[in-house]
Amino acid sequence: PEADAEKGPWRITLDGPSYIACMSHSPNRDVREKIYKAFITRASELTADGTQDNIPNIYEILKLKQEMAALLGYKNYAELSLARKMAPSVDSVRELSDLILEKALPAAEKELAEVTALAKKDGGDVYANMEKLAPWDVTFWAERLKETKFELKEEELRPYFALPNVLDGMFGLIKRIFNVEIKPADGEAEVWNDDVQFFNVYDNASGDHIASFYLDPYSRPENKRGGAWMDVCIGKSDACNRDVPVAYLTCNGSPPVGDKPSLMTFREVVTLFHETGH
Repeated sequence: PEADAEKGPWRITLDGPSYIACMSHSPNRDVREKIYKAFITRASELTADGTQDNIPNIYEILKLKQEMAALLGYKNYAELSLARKMAPSVDSVRELSDLILEKALPAAEKELAEVTALAKKDGGDVYANMEKLAPWDVTFWAERLKETKFELKEEELRPYFALPNVLDGMFGLIKRIFNVEIKPADGEAEVWNDDVQFFNVYDNASGDHIASFYLDPYSRPENKRGGAWMDVCIGKSDACNRDVPVAYLTCNGSPPVGDKPSLMTFREVVTLFHETGH
């Protein structure tokens, strides 16, 4: 049958925008269970034929990292990793994690109790006598709680967060805080996909070109891993006479559909700001 946006059929993939939307909004509990289990067993010994099992690779990476740390005089890789970071020790990281846990866990437990109560109240017989929600239920009913408690539907916010508007707002904020100007520079550098944009950063006080970065904003599950990250493409270096560093800024947001721009969820906006902050 011919595909129809309202009637389907639909393909649900395991890339972020599709997975999160399904877990948040699909009323079909069996579908959510299937998608959840497929998502958490990716590249593991639990995949259908076992040919994509990455667990041996993970153990090999851990082994090599420990060997590398020992060669450089550290007890473990965590100590080696922190050698160039702000945290003074592994214990300080653990203390901060414990402090966050102490503050956050009671709030999380309280919210989960509210979510569970709503599912029992509005979910029918399936949930009525359930002691605790299954993992594939929590996100769905958490969204229903937001709708009930705050009259907030995340999907209704999308029209306010078209990517060009979000970039304009974010670059304006950066200008006010850091006194730098971010200008599009598409065509000045080679890109690996037509979706990728290139920007230059200028110091407003001097007018100097002080940095550049690539922005790869959209999900491409066929050739791009999930998640979001920032990394260095070309580092600033006196030895190599490089004054202008270049960074990658990579997200996995909702891509444009037809002539419509990318309409971002609030979570995707937060992710973009987070990665830009790096």
